[in-house]
Amino acid sequence: MIETDQGPAAPSFNAAEVGALAHLYRGELYRSTVWRTRLDATTNWAVVSTGLALSLTFSDRSASPLPLVLVGLLVTVFLCIEARRYRFFDFWRVRAHILETQFFGPILLGRGIQTDNGWNQVLYEDYVRPRLHITYADALGRRLRKNYSWIFLIQVFSYVGKLLIHPDPIAGIPELWERATIGPVPGQIVLLCGLTFHGAWIVTAFVTAKGGRGRGLARRRPQEDRVLDLARQTA
Repeated sequence: MIETDQGPAAPSFNAAEVGALAHLYRGELYRSTVWRTRLDATTNWAVVSTGLALSLTFSDRSASPLPLVLVGLLVTVFLCIEARRYRFFDFWRVRAHILETQFFGPILLGRGIQTDNGWNQVLYEDYVRPRLHITYADALGRRLRKNYSWIFLIQVFSYVGKLLIHPDPIAGIPELWERATIGPVPGQIVLLCGLTFHGAWIVTAFVTAKGGRGRGLARRRPQEDRVLDLARQTA
């Protein structure tokens, strides 16, 4: 008799275990939602702080551009905090997405629970030895490209506008240096520090975009939205 090695049998889930997986998905989705809310909180604080700095800077003819400089540093702190929070949001989101595509997806297609690709084993190992799936640098670059680049851009244009045209247009370069001066720090040094500061963010955004996770996996927008069409039919 010739014995054939068919390998371990694919695991099967009873009704109670399927219900447990459904509750597991709800838990992972809830935790990802909580961390998503925390992301929104830091972004909101960055926007509010920038708006307050703009109000102080342009409120009076004699107002200093210093609030825009200080808020740039404050927004940097918010960005660093948000990058850390994004790593944890991504951690919970990945687990929920695995359950959506590997557990619920085949059920929606009428194929039942499929474990041929070993997604259950991968998920089990992630629970036993959890680890974050995105580096701090990539998270920093992603939040910078998505949200904070626009905030920094508004700050830059506002600061340059303050120096050049508010309260009156400058008469020459010497006046530009004078307006940019902050206390004992000459205007040339202040502007050089500003260029270095924002140049570093530009480099960070481009470097992390080339080496970040998901490169080349951008979703193509379909010509027709079948999900939206179905929702309209059932609404």
